[in-house]
Amino acid sequence: MAKLDIQSLRNRVERINTLPTIPSVLKKLLGVIENPRVSLSEISDFISNDPALATKVLKMVNSPIYGFPGRISSVNQAVILLGLNVVKGLLLGVSVFDLMQKSMIGLWEHSIGCAVVARIIAKKKQFKEPEEVSAGGLLHDIGKVILILQFPDDYQKAMNEAAKSDKTIAVAEKDFFAANHTSAGAWVAQKWSFPRNLTDMIECHHKPHLAKNAPFQTAVVHLSDVLLRGRGFGFAGDSKVPRLTLLPGKNYNSAKKTSRTFSASPRMPWR
Repeated sequence: MAKLDIQSLRNRVERINTLPTIPSVLKKLLGVIENPRVSLSEISDFISNDPALATKVLKMVNSPIYGFPGRISSVNQAVILLGLNVVKGLLLGVSVFDLMQKSMIGLWEHSIGCAVVARIIAKKKQFKEPEEVSAGGLLHDIGKVILILQFPDDYQKAMNEAAKSDKTIAVAEKDFFAANHTSAGAWVAQKWSFPRNLTDMIECHHKPHLAKNAPFQTAVVHLSDVLLRGRGFGFAGDSKVPRLTLLPGKNYNSAKKTSRTFSASPRMPWR
């Protein structure tokens, strides 16, 4: 297929919910979260009316990712504690779980790992909303899923290029697409009415210094991504370890300490 120009690519990416391979519950979910005026009660009702989705949500909320192990027993309680923006990200994460596993083996594990490590770092840095950073870690590679679903053959070519060269998948993607997964993720995040902080974490997780709204949170997701790649946990499209990009003029002593602790640990911190 000929390489699409960037506007045509964006149009295809934003029409992801029209693909026949998208599960019906995900199509319904996208209709809900795209509404900028959706309320917590509407989201709670949507989850509660789908027992399978409710089970996934409660399982995720009670995992180390969100820091409430074994303490959340109802969907209403989860929605109230996490808030609208985090719940939107959580819902999308659990809803694309099967798609992630089918589209790229290891991507879900990488995403879960990033979510956990991002939350650990955010807590150490005393961020006000570590759950938001965790959601950023969970969804930072959502653009890869979108591109794989829309353009499976071309994305496989990008992965093959990354495997046989010194390119990361983010660089190899641009050989076959007018933009890479960070832009694709940002486009759908905007379409789905995600908050600007979360959109920043998705769009700029390789270049946190470009984040306009949440540079510190984005830097944490970036660091988590690099750490997980360094440990070889999961798979994000290539086996490279990207260079760590630091925000200028900031003190990274605690981040370096976290990095050394994580790297020295013989086991993942969430196992």
